[in-house]
Amino acid sequence: MSEQTIDAQTVAATRSPWPVFAVCATAFFIIMFDLAVVNVAFPDILSDFGVSRADGSWIVTLYNILFGSLLVVAGKTADSVGRRRIFQIGVATFGLGAALAAFAPTLAVLLAGRAVQGVGAAFMSPAALGLLVAAFPLERRTQTMALWGAVGALGVSSGPSIGAAIIEVTNWRAAFWIPVALCAALLTTSGRVLSESPTSSSRHRPDFFGAGVVTTGLAALVLGVSRSGVWGWSHPATLLSIAVGVVAIVVFVSRQRVHPEPIVDLTLFRSRSFSIASFSGFVFFGGYAAYNLNNVLFLRQAWSYTVLEAGLIALIGPVTVAALSPLGGRLAARVGFRLPAIAGVLTVSVGTAAMAISFDETRNPGLFMALVVVVGIGIAGFNAANAGASVAELPPERLSIGGAVSNALRQVGAAFGVALLVAVVGTPDNIPELVDSHSNGYLLVSIVMLAAALLNGWQTGRRRSAD
Repeated sequence: MSEQTIDAQTVAATRSPWPVFAVCATAFFIIMFDLAVVNVAFPDILSDFGVSRADGSWIVTLYNILFGSLLVVAGKTADSVGRRRIFQIGVATFGLGAALAAFAPTLAVLLAGRAVQGVGAAFMSPAALGLLVAAFPLERRTQTMALWGAVGALGVSSGPSIGAAIIEVTNWRAAFWIPVALCAALLTTSGRVLSESPTSSSRHRPDFFGAGVVTTGLAALVLGVSRSGVWGWSHPATLLSIAVGVVAIVVFVSRQRVHPEPIVDLTLFRSRSFSIASFSGFVFFGGYAAYNLNNVLFLRQAWSYTVLEAGLIALIGPVTVAALSPLGGRLAARVGFRLPAIAGVLTVSVGTAAMAISFDETRNPGLFMALVVVVGIGIAGFNAANAGASVAELPPERLSIGGAVSNALRQVGAAFGVALLVAVVGTPDNIPELVDSHSNGYLLVSIVMLAAALLNGWQTGRRRSAD
């Protein structure tokens, strides 16, 4: 370990980590809040610009492509040139994109703003995670990551209700000004609160070609999967995008094995904790994304609730996750990652299976909220264990890239989950068919969660976060 690294860690150890947590967690909140708000604002945006749902869906797709495809490169860059620097660049870029979206006179300008936001989120997220984990001692990583997950859940839960209220009082443009204000606050405080991480002293030339290949591969995968609902799974554009993505990822992995300065050091995957957490996260977040979307569609279409009513009814789920995540973190730190992760996803599986058989055309918000709480308990247990396992064995110099790899897998998994849900739900013609189709959606989530439980069965049973 270099003297520079030791000095940086000594300084960090003598300062309270909680201001760092506040800054980094706020950044994560912004990203999750923005995702939820855009989903709520989507119908109003389509109406304002007079565009079809297929054309307007690029508002979400373009953001997801850039966010998901740039995460790995951004994580490597943060570890190499300094996490605080990359974090501040990401925050400024995200805020600029949000302002551009708020002012957008046309759909094209709005799409440009969303693209800029996607780039900013990709650089902000892994840098924030690296700064956060490095600020806390090793034995507190699991609990720290549980709190990180709780903040994300608060962002998801507050987005629909706050966004719907803002849109009803003003218009959809006002929803984009919240990230602008929060990004401005982060830029003014991050320079005082955050310490710069050690930079890389490698003499080897960075793998620019590999960076291009992995970015292209992830972008193609997210594009093909995200647009499958519009193009169709058998459409040449869908098949070509997915094929290009798979080939590019294979080429990238092969190149990383031999390059002297790889973007992703594949020895990361020698850690069973990291590997299982990353790949089970891919599966879980596919199911989680499908679950969240199915909830909104079911409440809005089958039970005909307004946007605000649906947001308030579904609010209990993310609030449960946020409230219980710290407890999940303490449990995982005490008994290890495996049991809480498996128990969590099995609880989600049982809860969503119950949702698949419990509802009909008659509104029953009490039962819906009760089952959402059950699912939220499971999500809290899994999230805390999974997040802790993903960083438990990462060395300090790889915190951002490790987090970026895990997050990239989650983003691709979420894209697959949404696409599968759209295919399963279809376009029913009447209320009974709507109820049946969304019941099938909940059944899909239940099956996906069983697969995540099987993956977590390979996790090291009693490994603790301090190991």
